[in-house]
Amino acid sequence: MLLIRPAVRTDVHLLKTLIHEMGEYERLPVLITEETLAHDGFGPRQEFRVLIADWDSEPAGYAFFFNCYSTFRGRGLFLEDLFVRPQFRGKKVGDALLSHVAAVARHEACFGIMLNVLGWNRPAIEFFRKHRATLLDDWKTACFDGEALQILAATR
Repeated sequence: MLLIRPAVRTDVHLLKTLIHEMGEYERLPVLITEETLAHDGFGPRQEFRVLIADWDSEPAGYAFFFNCYSTFRGRGLFLEDLFVRPQFRGKKVGDALLSHVAAVARHEACFGIMLNVLGWNRPAIEFFRKHRATLLDDWKTACFDGEALQILAATR
């Protein structure tokens, strides 16, 4: 039986484990610590929200999202991660997580849900297309981090 629930502070270790599993799948380094997750997700200023999917009381996946804002469209949600452990794929866990995030967006009068998907990740692209997501191929994601961020901040 599938249960979707909001994460709580005691889920921080599990959340970090799931994030590492997603990082391995996407071939991306994970630098986040449990301390940072606890502070930023469950501290005085909540920076993100997480839904955990449990299948027969076993963690099956998670959705990690936060508020965003468009000057053109107003309030939205940004879906940072949607991950289902391999042994639970094909059981509609991802569908349920995405549906729950969409319900939050509707309840909070958001224009929609934004997300990034890696170009090589065909299963994820097809999953989001199946759910009628619009892929913004003309848009490119940009990131200032590391040395670029330090140099940019120093030029003010």
